[in-house]
Formats: sequence, C-alpha cells, structure tokens
Amino acid sequence: MDIKVNVHEGKGDAYVVELNGEIDVYTSPKVKDATSELIDQGHYNLVINLEKVRYIDSTGLGVLIGSLKRVREHGGSVNLVCNNPQIKKIFDITGLVKIFGIYDDEESAMKALV
Repeated sequence: MDIKVNVHEGKGDAYVVELNGEIDVYTSPKVKDATSELIDQGHYNLVINLEKVRYIDSTGLGVLIGSLKRVREHGGSVNLVCNNPQIKKIFDITGLVKIFGIYDDEESAMKALV
C-alpha cells in the first residue's frame, strides 16, 4: 500500500499535511520528507490530517513524534486530525494523546495551534 501526501497552506502561518493511505515502515519516509521540508523552510505550526489514514505502525508514530520534537525546538506545535476510532485507539494505548492535540476536524486543529 502507498501513501499520498498533500501539503497546503492553512490559516495564519500554519501548514496542513494531508495523508491518505497507510503509514508504515515503507511509506513513513515519504511522510517524514514532507514534514521535514516544511520545518526546514521555517514552518513550525503543522496540522497533520489523518482522516484518510487506514493504518499506522510504530515507524509512522516515530515520524510524527520526530516532527513534533523538531517544531517544539522553535516554539511550534503539531496538531493531528483523527476521527478513525482504530487510529485514535493507537494514540490512546501509546499515551501519545498526552503530547499531541488530536481533533475531529481540520478547523478545530487549526484554531488550537499555539
């Protein structure tokens, strides 16, 4: 399975990374490249939209955590859009709900950015 990555500008100085497909050991480098490119360009407020993600493994979670660490070094933040119960459960089980803002829609995630 492949992943489609679509990056677009959001409100203010935020950028949205829309993901569609599965995030695993094979596809996570593509996700990492997209977020790293934004961070390298000086964009530190990101919304990562997982609405169309059907599966995420530990490699994918690692990419999200790495992105969060990098933006936090610059006072930024990463909010996630996730309304898939199975994906949300993974964030619950791993305790990542405590470090990521997780929202049901893109608009809420945008408003909550620091």
